[in-house]
Amino acid sequence: MFSKGNSGASNSFDTLIGVNSKFEGNIETEGTLRIDGRIIGDLRINGDIYVGKDASISGNIYANNVYISGKVEGNIESKGILKVHSSAKLYGDIAVYSLVTEEGSLFEGKCKMLAAAPVEEVLPGNNPKKSKNNSKASVTE
Repeated sequence: MFSKGNSGASNSFDTLIGVNSKFEGNIETEGTLRIDGRIIGDLRINGDIYVGKDASISGNIYANNVYISGKVEGNIESKGILKVHSSAKLYGDIAVYSLVTEEGSLFEGKCKMLAAAPVEEVLPGNNPKKSKNNSKASVTE
């Protein structure tokens, strides 16, 4: 059942809700969550969530990365990637940093792309070394 070669990140889950399970209520957890059953309630995951092909979720999802193969009716907020596989049906608004959808997937809702970490230091005009050099140059003139 368990083997040494089965330690990949997508195969190891901290919490698993099986295909014959039905859960009503909100879930808050750390780590990776895999859902193959039915959930009615909001999910707040400080980690990643995998929604299996036969899974159904009626509620909002807040997580780092979200991978959907089943049905989700609710809004999703992902700090990282939202991947909607070809068998997925997503009904709700999303706010994500990165969105990947496969051909055949269904998405009905609004999409808002989240900004990455502030980039002030990366922009050429805001480089602290350049501004120091520019101020020294203007003082010596």
